Order: sequence, then C-alpha cells, then structure tokens
Amino acid sequence: MSTKTKQKLPKWFNGMLYTSGDTVANPFTGEEIELTAVELSLYDFIMGCIMVFANAPKRVNDEMIRDFDRALTWFRVNNPQAYMVLLD
Repeated sequence: MSTKTKQKLPKWFNGMLYTSGDTVANPFTGEEIELTAVELSLYDFIMGCIMVFANAPKRVNDEMIRDFDRALTWFRVNNPQAYMVLLD
C-alpha cells in the first residue's frame, strides 16, 4: 500500500474533505499532476486562501495565515513533487 493511500487530513484542518482526487494543472505552466482526495482538499484550501488574501485582505487574520502556512508545509512534506508543480 502506498503512502498516498494512507494520507489523512491534518488535525488542524477543518475544511471540506473530497471523496476522490483529480488531476490539477498549474495555471501558469499548464503542467498537470494527479492529487489524492486529501491533497486536493488541501490544495483547494490553499488556493482559496490565496484568493482571500488578494481580494479581501481586511478579512485575513492570524489564524488564516497560520493555516495557510501549515497547508503549504503539509504539501512540501507529503507530496514534494505536487508542491513543486503546483505551488512553488
């Protein structure tokens, strides 16, 4: 059994957990990578944070920034390849 099938959401994460993964493309390079359900859930959380940070900066608080940093760190540790393709 691969480590990807054993992935679990971090305890701090209280967002939506998808039931299946999907292929995601980097919006700048077009490079694609397959994500598990857990990875996709965290990726969407990260992308949502980026949108809020850019479009509603007054709504951003320390907890949001902390969780965003945690999500990026989770990706770096659990799927460095996806991190490099999508988030670096």
